[in-house]
This record gives sequence, C-alpha cells and structure tokens, in this order.
Amino acid sequence: MKKITLAVLAIAGLTGASTAFSDTSDIKASNNQIGIQRISTNVKYTETGGGLYGTPTGTLDTETGGVPGYAISISTMKDWWLGNDYIAAEYDHSSGNTTYTGAFQGGVFGSVVGTSSATLVNYSGRYGKGFTLNNEVMLTPYLELGSHQWDRGVNAGETYTHNYYGIGALAQYSPVSKLVLSANALYGATYGSYIKVNGPFGFSGGLGDSPLNKLGVAADYAFTQNFHGNVGVDYTSFKYGMSSVYPLGGGLLTWEPDSKTSYTAVKVGVGYAF
Repeated sequence: MKKITLAVLAIAGLTGASTAFSDTSDIKASNNQIGIQRISTNVKYTETGGGLYGTPTGTLDTETGGVPGYAISISTMKDWWLGNDYIAAEYDHSSGNTTYTGAFQGGVFGSVVGTSSATLVNYSGRYGKGFTLNNEVMLTPYLELGSHQWDRGVNAGETYTHNYYGIGALAQYSPVSKLVLSANALYGATYGSYIKVNGPFGFSGGLGDSPLNKLGVAADYAFTQNFHGNVGVDYTSFKYGMSSVYPLGGGLLTWEPDSKTSYTAVKVGVGYAF
C-alpha cells in the first residue's frame, strides 16, 4: 500500500514545475460526463491443489485469453457537501472465450487444452473528495464498493461471485488544455465470495476471501466542450480460498480448490460532458 500511495503522490509532485496552459477546470470537466467504452479483458486464472485426500498438488488448471465487451460509466464532481465531491459508477459486461489448460482426473497438468466460454460482469461505485494541488493537478481519495461475477464454461458450468470494498486515490494531471491524464490505485478486500457448480457433481458454497488490488491509467481529451474521447488500462487481482468439502454420496467428495485471478482491461471510448 505504501508503494502505491507514494507512486500516486509522485505523479502529482512531478507536475509542480509544469508550465501547462490549463487549469483544474479541464479536470473537473472530465469528471462530469457519461461515457461508453469498448473493452477487452485479458483473463489470467490459475487453480492450485494442496494435496487434500491424496489429490494433486501444484497447478491444476488455468484459463487465459482476451474477452471482449463494453462498459458504461457516469461520474460527477460538484460542491455538494465537502466541496469537489466526486461520485462515480460503472457497469461492464464481457463475453467470449478463454483457453483452458488442465488435465483429466489424475492426469498431468497440460495434457488437456481446450476452449472455455467466459462471461464477466462488474458493478462499482465510488465516493471521494478532490483536492487541488496546483492549477494542473488534483488528487482525489475515494471509497469504492463493487461486485464481480464470472460465468465459467468448464464442465457443466461454474459461476464465481464476490463483492468488494476498498480505499483508493485518483491523481489527475492536465498538461495542456483539453487533455487530462490520470492514474488511480485501490487497495481493498473481497467478501461474500461464492461458487455455484452445475451438473451431477455440482454444489454451491462459500469461498475464502482475500485482499484485492486495482491499478489504472487513462487519458481523456475534449474534442469539443461536450464530446470527449478516452483510452485506459485497468488491472485487478484477487484470490479465492478453498471451499468446504461436500459429500456427493457413494464415498465421493468434492470441493473448489484455491485460485488466483487477474484481469487486465484495455478500454477505448467516448463521453458526453455535462
């Protein structure tokens, strides 16, 4: 967390000697808009076994690949309560396929390679307060709540869900008129992590929660007072802990192993500033 905070403050500090022909009005304009973006989310998922009841240890299976989708967002910065009150909300939906690498029961990892369908859905909301550091820089600490769902196509289908909360900071810099560069970092935690496995060997149950990290960079350009274009990259990482062990009958047991997930989303879109 210290490294993330120092990195955000460093971005702001380096702008002190800027001679940009702009002020924070461009930053506030970029924070008051409705946007839609085309996104591509690179999935990196790794499931690991711990040798429970003689099962394999190490990597059990992975899913990787880009999943296309879209995002809709709205944000505003107004003087409501504390001054420069910042509120933002975003929804995104992606659907496509990933590359599944695994093994048959009792086999060696990598002996099975195929394609798995994937649908990703995210909701998030933020509240923060912006602080003007100089004419070109604002720093906005914020609180964020959100939820995530992954419909995974392996076997008869699996659905992973969790909620999360976190604290973050958004640093914004306007080096020239109409252009706003931003970097944000969030440290939080998942809660309510859950899995539903379909099929004859299916079950539903809680998963272990974990820390959650988000990093992002973006650029927003005002082609006109109201029409903006933007690009960005967001990175998210978290883990799921092993579920409880569930009896299936006939001496069979099942459970969901530990896993770790990261998403890297590339975004390109347009916005209407209000």
